[in-house]
Amino acid sequence: MSAHICGIQQVGIGVKDLHEYWKWYREVFSMDIRIFEDAAEAPLMTQYTGGKVHKRVAALAMNMRGGGGFEIWQYTSRQAAAPASAISLDKLGILAVKMKSPDATKAAEAFAQKGVRILSPVQSNPAGALHFWVCDPAGNWFDVEESKEWFRENESLSGGALGVVIGVSDMERSMHFYKEMLGFDKVLADLEGVPADLPGVSGQKKAYRRVLLTQSKQGIGPFTPLLGSSHIELLQCLEPPGEHVFANRYWGDLGFIHLCFDVRGMESLKERGASLGHPFTVDSADSFDMGKAAGRFGYVEDPDGTLIEFVETHKLPIVEKWGWYVDLRKRKQGKSLPKWLLNCFRFNRVKDS
Repeated sequence: MSAHICGIQQVGIGVKDLHEYWKWYREVFSMDIRIFEDAAEAPLMTQYTGGKVHKRVAALAMNMRGGGGFEIWQYTSRQAAAPASAISLDKLGILAVKMKSPDATKAAEAFAQKGVRILSPVQSNPAGALHFWVCDPAGNWFDVEESKEWFRENESLSGGALGVVIGVSDMERSMHFYKEMLGFDKVLADLEGVPADLPGVSGQKKAYRRVLLTQSKQGIGPFTPLLGSSHIELLQCLEPPGEHVFANRYWGDLGFIHLCFDVRGMESLKERGASLGHPFTVDSADSFDMGKAAGRFGYVEDPDGTLIEFVETHKLPIVEKWGWYVDLRKRKQGKSLPKWLLNCFRFNRVKDS
């Protein structure tokens, strides 16, 4: 089976309190569809957790308008560590998550009324889309970008994750990785200078190179209509870069811990990584089982050590309260689940009391 990258499944977010932050993400970004919530140990991640097996609780939340989800992740066996200093654009790693919106101007107004901290005005990004930046109560940055691609209309002023902004140290090396490993081969914008539309650069003279990438041919998987297409914005400070946002910290600590793609053909993807000099550093082999969901996952590192996760789903609850699951292991490659079935995820909506 050939390898297919079928969209961003989720971005991992390490938090202090899962339910407190998930409530915020529901209220602001409408990430209110619970795919699963599970408490367990993470024995396969010990090389990223100090050589020890740690316990955690995690929830996968989606937005029915479409886009990638959030894996909201909380340690229960240790106190999660915060970064040594606030996020800045000259650092390496995942700096921000791009969120979809049908109307950036209306979304900015609605977020401001909710007391959300707005980091930038609504303006055009290098690809010509209106966008603005906000942050959550922990200081994590989100780039809210206008989009016309939706799974369901008229749900909310925010969709799910559209992509990420990743700080890199060598643009050409990183572009090669994201093109050859992940298929992000189409350049939507490539420019250098002081980025006037990004937060935290006012009054600075640091120049950056920004490259916005997408896939010219997205792989088709079971959830592609819901996940949609995605963007990766690579950002290189043209002065010596700062440290990685997860320097001297564990995977699962506070912040954006990984970027996860929904894939088909995991074994072929593993072979591709090895041939490119980016072997899997973690591989769950035949299957992982999180009780409510099962499949195979693997991790690679990008050239700066940012963690990229791949998940090939084998079993997933469609409507857990009805005991309704779907087994994808025998499903034909290159074929999505029917839209009516994906629409049933809405019955997993979490409503605040």
